[in-house]
Amino acid sequence: MIGGTASGRNWGARIREYESQGMRLVFLENEAFRIGINADRGSEVFECCYKPRDLDLAPRFRDRMQALSTVAASPTPELAFIDLYSGGWQEVCPNGGAPCTYQGIRFGQHDEVWRLVWDYKLIEDDPKAVAIALSVAAQRVPVRIRKEIRLRAGTARVEIMETLENLSGATLDVMWGHHLAYGPPFLQEGCRVTLPPGTEVITHDVPIDPAGRRVVAGRFPWPKLPSPGGGAVDLSVVPKHGTESDIVYLTGFTEGWYEMVRPDDGLGVRVEWDLHTMPYLWFWQEFGASQIHPWYGGLYAVGLEPFSSYPTNGLEEAAANGTALKMAPHASRAFHLGLEVCGG
Repeated sequence: MIGGTASGRNWGARIREYESQGMRLVFLENEAFRIGINADRGSEVFECCYKPRDLDLAPRFRDRMQALSTVAASPTPELAFIDLYSGGWQEVCPNGGAPCTYQGIRFGQHDEVWRLVWDYKLIEDDPKAVAIALSVAAQRVPVRIRKEIRLRAGTARVEIMETLENLSGATLDVMWGHHLAYGPPFLQEGCRVTLPPGTEVITHDVPIDPAGRRVVAGRFPWPKLPSPGGGAVDLSVVPKHGTESDIVYLTGFTEGWYEMVRPDDGLGVRVEWDLHTMPYLWFWQEFGASQIHPWYGGLYAVGLEPFSSYPTNGLEEAAANGTALKMAPHASRAFHLGLEVCGG
């Protein structure tokens, strides 16, 4: 690893740039938070460490990040996302979820900006705040994403402001979201998820794992849903290791926020986001029950993922059900998100 201190200081807000395995890594850091961003893997946030507790919010799976040159070597390129998944937080556009074909384009899992090299530059470097600007143009659909990631001194909050642009004279359907996941050591049994009153749950239509699922199919008020085995499941409480996998879609938000708090010390995370652009929240649940590819019982994680559309079956189905984000010719859509550690 080759490293340097871009800010030239070791106090206040600061930026560090590194190179590892040929990948450009950027760290935004202050007294409380360290955010690691991989510009050469889709601007992936691979570290989100709360320094006072030495707790990384992001899940870790596999020993290290693979360079994107390995995408071409994947025996099933359409599944490269899960073949190469090592945890963290990925930007998703224009296809969300499973591989699909839409308007003659064959998309892979969560294709395609997660697997592209992004341009970046430092735009703010001051002890009070640091920020980088990143951008990428997709290859299969004529869209560009520009975003700024900012960390201010004295806070445990990272802020994202971004814009999705249609570069063409055609109307486009896209899915846009943030695959924002949490794992140990932050995530633990008994963590409680709080959402605004009135939130509803739309379940996935089929199980995502042959071992079974947590809830029956349908639409229900948050947080208690009927269980396939009888009784009720409280989705607001993270269950023990070995609980069945599932995914549901949260909707009907009056405000764009959620909190997840640990039971032992009250430490939690609060995420606030722009409902106008991303009105859905995907709730992915993988608790180690899946004994098949790709997890083999090795992942304990949840995703609470703001999205423009649903379900996780890809753009073809989102366009058919009317939830795909429709981009007029040369139009743009803005989005903002803030993640903050709280309590404890």
